[in-house]
Amino acid sequence: MANLVSELHTQIIQSIQKTVKDKQIGIAFSGGVDSTLLAKICVDLGYNVILLTIGFEDSHDVTFSQEISKILGYDHKIEKIKLTNFSKVSKEIKKIIKIDNLSWIENCIAFYYVSKLAKHYDVKKVITANGIDELFCGYNAYRNAIKSGEPYVMELMESKLENEIKMMKAVNLAASQFGVMLIQPFLSQDFIDFAKKIPLKHKIHDSDDLLRKHIIRELALKIGVPEISSNKRKKALQYGSLIHKTLMKIK
Repeated sequence: MANLVSELHTQIIQSIQKTVKDKQIGIAFSGGVDSTLLAKICVDLGYNVILLTIGFEDSHDVTFSQEISKILGYDHKIEKIKLTNFSKVSKEIKKIIKIDNLSWIENCIAFYYVSKLAKHYDVKKVITANGIDELFCGYNAYRNAIKSGEPYVMELMESKLENEIKMMKAVNLAASQFGVMLIQPFLSQDFIDFAKKIPLKHKIHDSDDLLRKHIIRELALKIGVPEISSNKRKKALQYGSLIHKTLMKIK
């Protein structure tokens, strides 16, 4: 297991170095294990990192990201979404992406605000941790899939990856309104190919596994990600930022 964790670390480093050429970058940051692991490795590699967090006042992502960024001591910027212009932004996003998929719309809204925040601090490239949940069984749906066996898990993984790659194209369209490019090192083909070969037992144990992504969490602890972040259960961006809840209210 130790060797596999080290190899995972190496593969992540290579994926970042291949896809991220600018030294000044933003990290879409919630304080969870995925974005914190990404931020820690980028800082260790010598990138000039600004953590970028968005969410409504008192949302989980705003409060938790502040707690983790203080522990890390990294530069951290927050965009607190205001209800007064949220409806206008959501309508604008729907026009831009022309897709009536709630999850896509919510993610596009979130990264619209991330990109707006990045532009304010003259950050042209924002790195995201998208791909980890798909490749390392981060979603709750994997608990149901594993009941039926590994082939069902891998089938779900393919479906999740296909959706995520397509969605991130729409998300980049939203980000481009501010001249910002989003980069996903964990969705590069080399990293996908490597991650798929990691035995499932290092990702999810059984249908009762509420934590999941075990090898990711082990690597995070190994390189110094705070334990409170490394062992944090998943909370999707649209929920942690309160974008989903607010969007449902104004529909």
